[in-house]
Amino acid sequence: MNERQRARRPGGRSARIGAQVHQAVTDLISERGYGNFTVGEVAARAGVADSSVYRRWGTLEALLTDVTLTRLNARSPMPDTGSLAGDLRTYAAQVAREITGPDGLALVRLAVALSSNGPQGLQAADVLRGERTRQLQSMLDRARERGERALDASDVLDHIMAPMYIRVLFGMVPLTPDYVDGLVDRLL
Repeated sequence: MNERQRARRPGGRSARIGAQVHQAVTDLISERGYGNFTVGEVAARAGVADSSVYRRWGTLEALLTDVTLTRLNARSPMPDTGSLAGDLRTYAAQVAREITGPDGLALVRLAVALSSNGPQGLQAADVLRGERTRQLQSMLDRARERGERALDASDVLDHIMAPMYIRVLFGMVPLTPDYVDGLVDRLL
């Protein structure tokens, strides 16, 4: 097995370290909020060397972006139910569960805080927004290909995602299935 094959191997030590670092970040954000810890503290909490974190992510903002995207993609993947209404309902329900779950508020606060943390934070927020918009657009493109009404990803962000995030940020939870479905209904 050459070095390149070893680096791409799923699981193993690299995946375990990544998971430990991600969990350490999530725990620290939950305990202290964004901006109140260093890469060194993340590394110590994860039981790895600082150099391992810097080598893999480069900056704290890059690490925070990776944590957020990984969580979103794992827990709120883009559904393909065969209809736009079904896709939007499924996606909105997944996001509602994620952002109201045990680490949900911490991740919402992280996403908001990244955008107000200078040039590196703005770049990290752009990466988050860009990736999620790309994923949403792929779902909307599938609907368009099926002959359904064409929506823009910004419509989904403005009419479904933003209200849920605002409610979570201001403690207006739970996000009931009726409320989430109502957001989708109003958009459609």
